[in-house]
Amino acid sequence: MNILVTGAGGMVGSHMVEMLYEQGENVIGTYYKPTTDIHELRDEIKMIECDVRYPENIERIILAHKPQKIFHLAAQSYPTVSWEKPYETVDTNINGTVAIYEAVKKCRKEEQGYDPVVVVACSSAEYGASLERYDTPVPEDAPLLPLHPYGVTKVAQDLLSYQYFANDGIRCIRARIFNSTGTRKVCDVTSDFTKRAVLLEKQGSSEWKLRVGNIHTRRAIMDQRDLIEALFLLSEKGVWGEVYNISSESVVEMSEIIEMIEKEMKVHFSLEVDPALLRPTDEKVIAGDVTKLKRDTGWKQKIKMEQTVHDMLEYWRKKL
Repeated sequence: MNILVTGAGGMVGSHMVEMLYEQGENVIGTYYKPTTDIHELRDEIKMIECDVRYPENIERIILAHKPQKIFHLAAQSYPTVSWEKPYETVDTNINGTVAIYEAVKKCRKEEQGYDPVVVVACSSAEYGASLERYDTPVPEDAPLLPLHPYGVTKVAQDLLSYQYFANDGIRCIRARIFNSTGTRKVCDVTSDFTKRAVLLEKQGSSEWKLRVGNIHTRRAIMDQRDLIEALFLLSEKGVWGEVYNISSESVVEMSEIIEMIEKEMKVHFSLEVDPALLRPTDEKVIAGDVTKLKRDTGWKQKIKMEQTVHDMLEYWRKKL
């Protein structure tokens, strides 16, 4: 089948197009200002440059390929950037989502039976202040109280998807994604720690000093492969129009990630707290309740954090 993955220049999207290609699907990926090195992808994977802020771009792709499944991952995905560039964040995340659904509607006028599944990558950032109210994994019916422009745009993506389902019958799934990491990831704690460790290894330094921030925060971090499997299962077994949390069920302290790296590399780090890496406050991060995801799709988290750390170290060893 034809499958479209927008945002295939990101960590999750790049791995998703690879997985679908290896499964024999006719996959098309779009990218714009990629956050990963898309040259790592096989040449056979069809990649199209596409800025989703301009509706005619995505419309042209959907009309040409009529994908049976659309995984909409394209976004301005950094909360901090959303403070600096709120207009761009709103334009990309909200108008880019409208462009997907409007293209599907236009395609239906040309081909009456066209009925794709659209899986939209929403975010745990939608819960915002609600995260502080739960001592247990956050359920899907928790209040949506986003704390930055990025989170607001994800709420908009979420609700826009529902209204296109309710009013136009477009089969959509709203996936609220919690913390995830993996190879090709940049600017998160696991990628930063593993990259710094490999740089020290390559420098042949006798002093294993690792720059850190607050290592006592706790995070529910999921391997991107588990995330991709959840997204694909939702496209097959999810209930149309519904919202699903996708989250790790285990929470780790940042110090534990360092211990995993030490064990893998057989070294011991002396930790150097870098004030630039400290935040005035560190938000409480709670895992999402994935009861609904597991019940409807049979999804299970398979990959342990130790495996993720191993794979990321190996990635940086080759990349650097």
